Amino acid sequence: MSEKTYLLSIDPRILELLGPSLYTNIYYVLAELVANAYDAMAHNVYIIENENDITVEDDGKGMSYQKGEVKQFLSVARESRVSDADSFTEDGQRRKMGRKGIGKLAALSVSENVIVKTRQGDESSGFILSRHVGDGGMLTPIPDNEISFQEISGDGTAIIMQTPQYSLHKSNAAVKRNMMNIFPAVGEDFKIHFIRQSSRFTIDSVELSYLKDLCALVTYGEEFASLSTGVMEGSPWRNKLVFANNSVSESIPLKDKEGNLKEYLFEIKGWVGAYKTTTNRKAEISDFPDNFISLYANKKMGEFNVLPLVGQNKMNESYVVGQLHIDLFELTELPDMALSNRQGYKSDDARYKLALQKIREIILPEALKLRSVYAKLRKAEKDKERDEALRANEAKLKNAVEAFKLSTVKKLANVLSGAMGQSIEAVKKTTEEAVNDSLPELGIKARVDSEKRKILISQTKDDKPVADIVYEMLLHNNVPPRDIIYTNCDNDAAWIPEGETIYGYLRDFFVESYSTQKIFVLFITSINTKQSWGTMMEIGAGWITQIDNKVFRIGGFRPEHPLDDECQWHSTNRNGDTGTDIWMDNANSILLCRKIEDVCDRLGYRKKSREDNLRYLSRLISIRE
Repeated sequence: MSEKTYLLSIDPRILELLGPSLYTNIYYVLAELVANAYDAMAHNVYIIENENDITVEDDGKGMSYQKGEVKQFLSVARESRVSDADSFTEDGQRRKMGRKGIGKLAALSVSENVIVKTRQGDESSGFILSRHVGDGGMLTPIPDNEISFQEISGDGTAIIMQTPQYSLHKSNAAVKRNMMNIFPAVGEDFKIHFIRQSSRFTIDSVELSYLKDLCALVTYGEEFASLSTGVMEGSPWRNKLVFANNSVSESIPLKDKEGNLKEYLFEIKGWVGAYKTTTNRKAEISDFPDNFISLYANKKMGEFNVLPLVGQNKMNESYVVGQLHIDLFELTELPDMALSNRQGYKSDDARYKLALQKIREIILPEALKLRSVYAKLRKAEKDKERDEALRANEAKLKNAVEAFKLSTVKKLANVLSGAMGQSIEAVKKTTEEAVNDSLPELGIKARVDSEKRKILISQTKDDKPVADIVYEMLLHNNVPPRDIIYTNCDNDAAWIPEGETIYGYLRDFFVESYSTQKIFVLFITSINTKQSWGTMMEIGAGWITQIDNKVFRIGGFRPEHPLDDECQWHSTNRNGDTGTDIWMDNANSILLCRKIEDVCDRLGYRKKSREDNLRYLSRLISIRE
């Protein structure tokens, strides 16, 4: 055979321009090279990391120089799938991933010089792919007798990236997770082996490690339903948070590459879920964040994260994670919509637009709704645990008080009756009064007091707009939501525990309690107050227990006894008895801030300045002259 030559069918300057900028991440590069191995019918791919190079070696069919396969490899940007017939590998078992014919340039994003070695049957070929090719596009050949491989013994190909500019993550767990993110098409028939200087591991199944950290999961399509195994297993909430749905699909008219308009089935399969918590999820920094919605086609990732495109920047979106598969993106008879670096899709393609629409309108809202369900269930559980602990402490306090009183009074009465010449009963009475004065010194009382709610916003549902303003002003002045009871609040942190009534809760912890910590009540009063039995009960209870309170009135309503009808009220103006068109004048804006600040002073919260409070209040309500 005559001496082999290797002609690169592309202007060499393109390699200098595209090589270092085509891909921005080592795992995208590896995915391209692994995809080439997949299309070459390989069963094993070896990613070997040495000190000065990274090799991707596979046991696929290799390339023949005589059959023109090496020449075809060097024909950059030659489309590899032009019809349905060549959309599958030679054995017909796999749908091809490659299409554009530029994946071979991926390695040049990592190295200026890449060694390519291949073997098919008795043939061996090799050359150096470089960003800086000489005149005529001729590459440096490698003699056939110098072609060898590290892991394979038969046919196959090796791509060796010399002096790579990128490196793999130092943690094997992160490397495995990153590779699974970008290339999940592994199984018994296609395995990815990593060989590093001090370790060796294999990826041969879809192991989505973060699934165990999810509180909610929705799968789309029967083949993904099994992913729910392990998500919230054993939890009584599982049937409220884990669902297996059909794929999201609809018919869509599209023009094929020949310009013919046809109807196609657009179908989204995969899964989306929500994390229990985001705490410590970034403890191990990797090349891909844990919060994303990725798009795949033909088992290969096309875009890592579309969440910024479909979300509304809501806080709950930080918990969302998902992988969605849309194979219509890669249908051979349709125009190619993938960007040249396989890190995104053409934004004006109808398939891409429809995908974003379905994710935005159906898939993402499902995940967010389930995350909210979990948050409410978890809060109810925590509230129950906290209130059970509070009740237990109340019981301990009661027992401690009674035992302390009985023991102390008895001992002192016996000792003092003789010394003072008084009867035992008289000494008991005097001693009991002294003991009652000393009860606050019991340490458990401080613990009970610290866990109690501190503020009750008493209001009717129709007066919620003003109650909301008072609530927001409290939060602005560093009052924790947990310290406030506000039954009509939009934030369920201010609700009483599930299954309890406001009256039972107040009785247990603020009336029939040995603790002297009393709740501070902010009465929001209006013409509606007299019509609300619940609010009138709260007013009566407040008067009986002599609790501290502030009065805020709406409209021309005049608070009456048992409210403090002699104090200086704050007034808010409202058009109608239940309207939301509310406003206040300058004097009352100052008075509201004073009242909020005084509550903070009395309860030990770090209040904001008057100037700051007036500025914030002006954002919540119209203040007029």
